Amino acid sequence: MSFKIDKQTLNDLAVFGTGRNQSVYEIFNRMHTRGGARQLEEMFQFPLSEMEAIENRSKIIAYYMNSRVAFPFRGAIFDAMEFYLNNTDRRTQLMVQDNTLGRKMKNMMGSDTDYTWIHNGIMGCLEMLNVLDDFLSSGAEATDPNVKKSNEELKALLANENWNWFRQEKGKKKVTYEQAVTYDRVFRFEERDKLFKMMYNIYLMDVYITVGQVAVERGFVFAKVLPAEENVLKMRGVFHPFLKKPVGNSIDVDKDSNLVFLTGANMAGKSTFMKSFTIALFLAHVGFPVPAKEMEFSVRNGMFTTINLPDNLSMGYSHFYAEVLRVKKVAQQLCQTKNLVIVFDELFRGTNVKDAYDATLAVAEAFAEIPDCLFMISTHIIEVGQALKERCKNIRFVYLPTKMEGSTPVYTYQLTEGITNDRHGMIIINNERIIEIINGEGGTR
Repeated sequence: MSFKIDKQTLNDLAVFGTGRNQSVYEIFNRMHTRGGARQLEEMFQFPLSEMEAIENRSKIIAYYMNSRVAFPFRGAIFDAMEFYLNNTDRRTQLMVQDNTLGRKMKNMMGSDTDYTWIHNGIMGCLEMLNVLDDFLSSGAEATDPNVKKSNEELKALLANENWNWFRQEKGKKKVTYEQAVTYDRVFRFEERDKLFKMMYNIYLMDVYITVGQVAVERGFVFAKVLPAEENVLKMRGVFHPFLKKPVGNSIDVDKDSNLVFLTGANMAGKSTFMKSFTIALFLAHVGFPVPAKEMEFSVRNGMFTTINLPDNLSMGYSHFYAEVLRVKKVAQQLCQTKNLVIVFDELFRGTNVKDAYDATLAVAEAFAEIPDCLFMISTHIIEVGQALKERCKNIRFVYLPTKMEGSTPVYTYQLTEGITNDRHGMIIINNERIIEIINGEGGTR
């Protein structure tokens, strides 16, 4: 079963940014190759939901990170190779009889463009084979079994007798036309699939090496993955990777506290914490290091969040109706799949306080009845929390406090047990002198 995630969740977590917005993908996308960037994107689009697969990927990244291995290839050669290998039109294949005086003259004048891209592709293939040969023969045998297996596959591909001449071309900038005829036939028409297999493994190596480097630079750690049936989540010092000076938070969740009820004033940091929490869970299921000091998690089958829900005005939906449809979609997913992570920031903010209270209470109670899933709900309506305390025994109540220094609110961004009693909305309004401005006492009309 694949890990379920949808576009709304990817947008909430800013996995793939748009325009000027930062993205999680951008943090890691320092690949040397376009192929590596494509592999990274695919990993983010399809997180893992099997414990062994997550562990294997994490161990491969950790191996390259601890080995301090540098990516040995020039990224530019792969662009030339892909362009070259993807053109399999037989009419472009080099032939001995085509080496005419006219072609030689065009080549001397630098106007033989048809031959140029073929020659560039051949030289890219030769460079890749030689660099790979040096890389695999220069280092000690890999200690990670998956890396070792990949290296053995690459060595077997290199040992192909159809291109055992590649070493004699090491370091050369060009080959003769007669040599190119042979090399073109072998690379582009006889052994093309083997070259693509090599490139695929090299692109993965690019991802693993780069992700390891990012983890070291940013202080990310590898999460310990546990079986789904344990239903455990432990985070220590989890932080938002976009912030320059983030505040880390810690939280434990298990089968006896599988619903987290989060309260706090506006600007106290609720949305930021929820994004930190879900980004860490997402990256853990990709098998990547996470922004935290320590993390353990039971593997899940999917995650659905509602943090930045847009109106759908083109379909005539109000914000409230868009919220209702989102809750309905999540409810349908809960009926179809076990072991999901569900996160809602400010349930039913698009309706009146009475309806929002009733709806939030009803939905939270219903969620609490599903023990194999993990839920997090934030709200301003703290009265819902008081009611839930009386009705449910498996809810973890946490809040982000606000401290007052005189008439100025100060936010600690530090998660605290319990339900907030902060009500500072009017203080902030008074600090900004809104009423005076409206009355013409603090500004111009």
